[in-house]
Amino acid sequence: MDIRQLEEVPAFITKDGSEIRELLAYRNSCIRRQSLAEARVPVGLATTAHYHPQTEEIYYILEGLGRMQIGDQAQDVRPGDAIAIPPGTTHQITNIGQVPLRLLCCCTPAYEHEDTVLIESEATDPNVA
Repeated sequence: MDIRQLEEVPAFITKDGSEIRELLAYRNSCIRRQSLAEARVPVGLATTAHYHPQTEEIYYILEGLGRMQIGDQAQDVRPGDAIAIPPGTTHQITNIGQVPLRLLCCCTPAYEHEDTVLIESEATDPNVA
């Protein structure tokens, strides 16, 4: 049986710039074809726009307020929202609230840095004037 306590899982920075704690994946459990992680985006910041050629994702908002951009569509998200992100679709989430944005990320196949393609564009960087 594999049970992980969030606060006991070390955090690392993903290729898109978010801080994650990988709760369950093939690297630390019996799970082989998907992964579950908690991600945190600081107030006023955003992940780097990116896509995954192979991976589909589900984001589930736990805490905070965000603006989710998927392709050319944007929508504000809040706790309790579940977001479907198909493979190959550019996406980015921005923290528009007053507290850190916390979300669960479920990936299938499991998250890999190599399956993350960053979009290098000033248009997707909220910190560029």
